[in-house]
Amino acid sequence: MKLQYCKFEVYIPETHVSLLIDALNEKQLLREGHYDSAYCSYPVEGHWRALQGANPYEGEIGKMKTLNEIKLEFRTIESQAEIAYDIIRAIHPYEVPVINRMMVF
Repeated sequence: MKLQYCKFEVYIPETHVSLLIDALNEKQLLREGHYDSAYCSYPVEGHWRALQGANPYEGEIGKMKTLNEIKLEFRTIESQAEIAYDIIRAIHPYEVPVINRMMVF
């Protein structure tokens, strides 16, 4: 049976990248054959405005915020995707993090 994979894209503050990578590696979710720490990272600039009722990690209610972030991309075996998602949610500091999850074959 051919393995199915799930690709993740996560936008996260630079300050939390190593915490996330370490946690994913600890569960062997960034493993590709005889390699670990298999992921890509891209510097990006995130923009948002927190609305009334929000509890922003950075920024103020009603004001635009820009922050240097990292876009992480990695894939894991589909059967482990929920574990990866739970780890991301536990470490990510944003109230509403951007986590894109796609099936790949």
